[in-house]
Amino acid sequence: MAAYARDLIRQLDDQRIDQVVVCGLSMGGYIAFELLRQVPTRVHAAVLCNTKASADTPEAKRGRDAMAAKAEREGARGIAAELVPKLLAPATRELQPAVVREVAEMIVRQPVAGIVGALRALRERPDSTPLLARIRIPVLVIAGEDDQITPAAGMQEMAGAIPNAEFLVIPDAGHLAPLEQPRAFNAAITDVLTKRG
Repeated sequence: MAAYARDLIRQLDDQRIDQVVVCGLSMGGYIAFELLRQVPTRVHAAVLCNTKASADTPEAKRGRDAMAAKAEREGARGIAAELVPKLLAPATRELQPAVVREVAEMIVRQPVAGIVGALRALRERPDSTPLLARIRIPVLVIAGEDDQITPAAGMQEMAGAIPNAEFLVIPDAGHLAPLEQPRAFNAAITDVLTKRG
């Protein structure tokens, strides 16, 4: 996660951007936490979507290892077949076949080496829970009502540990709330940007 954050910081430097409102979805939330560790004064506000602060448990690490082995054995299609039902809410799977196809195709386009590398980075990410109480910027935490990977209850607990954070649950959304319910998600983001200038 530190390397991903350093890459992002380099891009900000190259474009001479001093401060940002960062929106991190899932793994992007872990990168947002890393930005808050490395360059806290450059983060003006944050949206943490479908993510969590805690590190992987031993059981979760075994799951990452199994997924990496599956990727090496079966390729990106095997990963897509396993992940898509977990990523999307039942309502999305039933009523939005185009989103289901888009997510599956997005996974299938990824090189196996990239999937395995990301799984290893996720497995080894630090616990960001101690950071939460020190965050002093405006934060919006967005959960999907039907998220199996980062359940809304855990995200609400995370939001409660961040001083003055706001918490929002998006109905009929799973782990990919911005794709599943773009209108509700975009309205929440617009509200944050309007309030924060």
